[in-house]
Amino acid sequence: METLYQPERWHDLFVMIGSAAGALVGLLFIVVSLHFDKISGQDDINTRVTMEGARYNTMHLLTVLLEAGAVLAPQPPWLLGAELIALNLFGLRLPLTIIYRYANRHITISHRGGFPIALIATVIAAYLTGAAGGVAVLYQAQWALYPVAIACLVKIVRSVLTAWMLIFGISHSQAAKT
Repeated sequence: METLYQPERWHDLFVMIGSAAGALVGLLFIVVSLHFDKISGQDDINTRVTMEGARYNTMHLLTVLLEAGAVLAPQPPWLLGAELIALNLFGLRLPLTIIYRYANRHITISHRGGFPIALIATVIAAYLTGAAGGVAVLYQAQWALYPVAIACLVKIVRSVLTAWMLIFGISHSQAAKT
């Protein structure tokens, strides 16, 4: 009897997702290294937020890399589902930590300033979508890898946009000081 759940059909997409995440981790590391003097030159709460943002972006991308590796690894669906749920629930702690630490603080890391509610809501939604995909994999639903792929792609795009915001937010705050 043929099952409708066919993870082999997703191979190329998850190879691309994992490759993109790995490359972006390297690029993010280089950008932070090149701009470390600007980041460390901030003397208020924005220094900590910017450094944590860069670190958390790296962690989001590493989570995506691990998810892609898990999907590509030959293993039973119950184990893949459990791994996807665990990775996404573990990753969910990152945006929740930002909310806990900085929700009532004045943050000016972007040109608009203020607490990045939409950014954090997007990341939370991506992790919850990935965990839901993991549950669907446990049940071998035909559509199970759609939410996993969408969650991975959202985390990649959000990480790139956040890194962009952090770098230009640093430039904006540096310009405002002069």
